[in-house]
Amino acid sequence: MQDRIVLITGSTGGIGKETARGLAQLGAHVVLVGRDARRAAAAADELRRTTGSAAVDALTADVTRQADLHRLAADVGERYGRLDVLINNAAIVRERRELTEDGVEAMFAANVLAPYLLTHLLLPQLRAAAPARVVNVTGAVPNGRLDLDNLQGELRHTLFINQTKRALMAMSHEFATRCPAGEVTINVAYPGHAHTAMNRDLSARTFPLVTRPLVPVLRLLLPILYGGDAAEKASRSSVLLASDPALTGVSGTYVGTGGRPATWPACALDERNREAVWALCERLSGAPRATP
Repeated sequence: MQDRIVLITGSTGGIGKETARGLAQLGAHVVLVGRDARRAAAAADELRRTTGSAAVDALTADVTRQADLHRLAADVGERYGRLDVLINNAAIVRERRELTEDGVEAMFAANVLAPYLLTHLLLPQLRAAAPARVVNVTGAVPNGRLDLDNLQGELRHTLFINQTKRALMAMSHEFATRCPAGEVTINVAYPGHAHTAMNRDLSARTFPLVTRPLVPVLRLLLPILYGGDAAEKASRSSVLLASDPALTGVSGTYVGTGGRPATWPACALDERNREAVWALCERLSGAPRATP
């Protein structure tokens, strides 16, 4: 990974920051992306100090805002000219349905549309570094149904996070089939559990009604079960997909915790699902309709 440029969204804390740490230790030039400029700068300072690598930069962007994604891609092009690895790690959870300034449901915007659009916008820089890699980070995805009538939480919003993760996987699988692997590979990592800031901030309203009485108990157990070095362990699947020489040219792969190969859920393999999510992302982002 020596001198390879790696951009990681959602990397000012939690699993994203540990992913950045692991890649910096391998010699990569790591570019952190976070919403808050002060927090991003502090994270970069801490990583430079603890890894001994001076090649850690920080950029800011709110991945729910398409204008920010366009600005971020322009900044990367101007500053670096090429990009060897893009890790779409940022994700959000909202307790109720919210629309972004672009008129997109916020969780879909961050968890699905942002990886789609940012990858499109950075394709010139990725192709300049070919063979380059894109890693999309997902959550625990039960092999359930992807409700095509509820892709933006129009009908139901309880546990909508699962819908967005299924949609992310369907989009990622489709992107991998459309993008020549000799130029850019696109793979998906499931990191496993860690007690991150996003988990700590979950309100009881994000859980099904029947399980809400258990939330106080979960808040006590999660730091015990998934604290300590859990975030570092959870970062290993992304680090593997970003750095392993054996995966050069390998696209359309899904790995689970520790980088072990995992089986794609049926909902992500379904051609109708993949095409529906892709078409929605095209429409919402205004990205070119042509094959990447």
